[in-house]
Amino acid sequence: MNIYCPTDPPEFSSVLARIRQKYDDYENYAFSILQDRAIMAFFDLAQEYETLDNFYRICVFVPKEFFDFDCCLYLVDAETKRLQMACDSLTGLSVCGMEPPPEIRISDSSYEAGDSFVSPIKGNLRWLAAKPPAKADEVIGMFEVFPLSYFGEKDKLFFEKYANRIGYNLHHKMITIQNEKHLKFINTLIADIEHNVITPNMLYKVFLNNFRKRLSEMEEIYKTWSEKIESPECKNCKQVKEIEKLRLDAINIHAELIKQYNEIEKHYQNTSLFLESLLRREHFEKGAFVLRRKPCNFRKEIIEPQLDRYRARLERRGIRIDEHLGGIPDEEIPLAVDIGLISQVYANLFSNAEKYCEEVPNEFGQPVKFMAYGREIIKDFFGKGRHGIKFNVFTTGPHLDQEDARRIFNEGMRGKNVGNKPGTGHGLHFIKKIIEVHDGVVGYEPTPLGNNFYFILPLQGNSPQDQKTEQSATGDACPV
Repeated sequence: MNIYCPTDPPEFSSVLARIRQKYDDYENYAFSILQDRAIMAFFDLAQEYETLDNFYRICVFVPKEFFDFDCCLYLVDAETKRLQMACDSLTGLSVCGMEPPPEIRISDSSYEAGDSFVSPIKGNLRWLAAKPPAKADEVIGMFEVFPLSYFGEKDKLFFEKYANRIGYNLHHKMITIQNEKHLKFINTLIADIEHNVITPNMLYKVFLNNFRKRLSEMEEIYKTWSEKIESPECKNCKQVKEIEKLRLDAINIHAELIKQYNEIEKHYQNTSLFLESLLRREHFEKGAFVLRRKPCNFRKEIIEPQLDRYRARLERRGIRIDEHLGGIPDEEIPLAVDIGLISQVYANLFSNAEKYCEEVPNEFGQPVKFMAYGREIIKDFFGKGRHGIKFNVFTTGPHLDQEDARRIFNEGMRGKNVGNKPGTGHGLHFIKKIIEVHDGVVGYEPTPLGNNFYFILPLQGNSPQDQKTEQSATGDACPV
């Protein structure tokens, strides 16, 4: 019965075509009932037993028990790229690691070797495609069946297909074991990160607090010093000028230390924020970003700290900063986000602004080079009564190529306009992941004078206060 429906996506017809092709293939194979049962037994047992040793036994003993053919399983060593025996139906696993007979060689097609029939065991092409080309070897082993002299008409085809089933199952088990090792390593790494990175980093806070305390004590000392110098007893002191100079030097040194302390503290706070939000235990346990939302003042807690990091760099490149944020008071926006992760979204956007902002002529023909950011409420963006707030970061410069613009948020994607500027193509993809886990969307749009990158987050709640916020923001869009 044809169950195809015209409204199904195109890939559905492709799946149906493959199913029908398989139906025809099995009709042409015309395997015996015993051969079909052997295949089914192999699949059932391959799923039942998890260890590789038991899987090796299943591979060689299913043909032995069903057909009384002896078999030997050979696997390609990952390091030497040479065949090694893994298991046979004569002695089981005792041959594991031994060299194969000289007539057994790696081949991507079946061949006869004396009174044996040897078929290649090939890995899953989909998984192989994800490996580096130098390591994507399709043949991962060979399967020997003997005596060939007892083979019937369909036995060669059967054992070729049987070897294929071994390959797909074996590769799946190898990937599973590898993933388990990776997960164990990650779990250990989490503990190492907490012990060797997060906890020691917290100690810097204690150091900074003590440093700040000492600076305050130093300030009190030279204040007392100043009072002594200005006292009547010291007015006629011969060393008063020298002491005054020392006092001024101390004041200057103190001011410089305060300045450096403030820079170190800002760096510490930003680094701690990024470490905590990226190396969070929950991310590793869930295999995805796990949010810690809280209401915040976007300007003061997210945008300004990141802009402070990039302000000097932007100014060095002659990039003017338009800090107009729109007419929506921060405290009136009902928005709770993961501050650490959204801060990194802005860090990536400002970093890109530094790298890619270029000078262009404005409508009067005058050269301009600036970055601007802003926001606007978009009514019903996420559905009826579900408004969105759009955050924009604009830079002057030529528009992106249309094909680049379509794929700009893909992992590893870098536009044709990057030239020799450093980058990995990961930043915008990171932004996309963080915004999507916040239930938002990202986008790019060419605008007059340049390019606007934006993200839109759901406006939380639908209270009268929200409506007031929306009304106050109507028509008050990004300054770009």
